Amino acid sequence: MIAGYVKLYRSERLEQRVAEALGRLKKCRLCPRNCGVDRLSGETGFCGSGRRAVVSSYNAHFGEEAPLVGEHGSGTIFFAGCNLGCTFCQNYDISRDADFGLEADPEELAGVMLELQKQGCHNINFVTPSHVVPQILEALPIAAAHGLSIPLVYNTSGYDALKTLRLLDGVIDIYMPDVKIWEPAHAATLLGAGDYPERARLAVREMHRQVGDLQLDHQDRALRGLLVRHLVMPDGIAGSDQWMEFIADLSRETFVNIMDQYRPCGEVEATGLADRMITREEYDSARKAARSNGLQRFEVRSDRFFARILR
Repeated sequence: MIAGYVKLYRSERLEQRVAEALGRLKKCRLCPRNCGVDRLSGETGFCGSGRRAVVSSYNAHFGEEAPLVGEHGSGTIFFAGCNLGCTFCQNYDISRDADFGLEADPEELAGVMLELQKQGCHNINFVTPSHVVPQILEALPIAAAHGLSIPLVYNTSGYDALKTLRLLDGVIDIYMPDVKIWEPAHAATLLGAGDYPERARLAVREMHRQVGDLQLDHQDRALRGLLVRHLVMPDGIAGSDQWMEFIADLSRETFVNIMDQYRPCGEVEATGLADRMITREEYDSARKAARSNGLQRFEVRSDRFFARILR
């Protein structure tokens, strides 16, 4: 299967997407924050990012979902800054400091992608990409011209604008949103975005429209499609029951990773919510909700980490 962006590059349509995306930096409304700042001139909004993307790190990652990792790892590129304000962020230093790393021009970002492919990674995994979509698109023609051909993964919080996602139609091969919190009041307190639940539902539907259910090759490696993450939180704050119903309504063939590794991080304790780790019963309840809604494709992991955090 030829990656979508390679087809666009060969047809010379990828450059059109680049021009349109860069134009949107002039009065930035790339995400639902709609800050309206001139990032082309170096102004910054909520995410803290200006004209260039900042890469905090990149590596062959073996802790991602099995269909992404394969034998040689997922080629993750972590971007500094974030358009969401999760008080419990496990990468708090990176997400809150848009300068936590090295600023990359298009050639440098393309070089990172090519280096990860050279290492044998099965995909390029953009982590927290919502605020740097133009910069990613700007680097892709350079990378494609030098032989980049592996699938692209859009690893996002789900707080994405539909207009920006449509720029990625035919570019991104695998969407991996993390659907976080269902209730607007909890989202306002814990994410700094009361509109998150609605925005995330719209975004995930658009992602599924573009790429459909997750497709695997003969070695069970991801080629194209949607993979949804959901972090179980204490006291039902994440709205696991509602999210599982929503995902099943989208497609019962959706590949889901129900994650058990929540722990209080960042500034969450100041909110008075989600200030403890989850129990085994809470995690099992989320899994039960998924199955009762007809979902059948799950990331399978050992319970050893879960058992360890409960000791």
